[in-house]
Amino acid sequence: MPLLRDIAYVRSGDKGDVISVGVIAKSPKDYPALLRSVTPAAVKALMGDWVKGEVEVHPMDNIEAVVVLMRNALGGGATRTLRLDQTGKALGNGLLRLAVVEEGREPSDGHPSPARAGRHGIIDGGDRHAARGI
Repeated sequence: MPLLRDIAYVRSGDKGDVISVGVIAKSPKDYPALLRSVTPAAVKALMGDWVKGEVEVHPMDNIEAVVVLMRNALGGGATRTLRLDQTGKALGNGLLRLAVVEEGREPSDGHPSPARAGRHGIIDGGDRHAARGI
């Protein structure tokens, strides 16, 4: 099964407790697969408890890329966190482990693809983490 690293590059950064990741298709033919594969639900499932807030995915059709925003993802922000990855570079590269969703298939997490759910979406982390003491 191909992974996102086979069809895309990433560039990530931070602002406060938010990680911003640009995911750029390696070629125009890879962009539809990138859109199918990089969904808020898929990112949230991959990152698990590392991202405690919302995940947003914003398509940028003119450059065949998406911007992924992960809120409450740095343990309080680069100057407050005790994490080794203070600026989210590793989490940005971690997105490259997402499985590529093939045409005509739904993501394996059961959430609808962007074609059915709209062009972008938001998944809220909510308080499910607090209930587990994380």
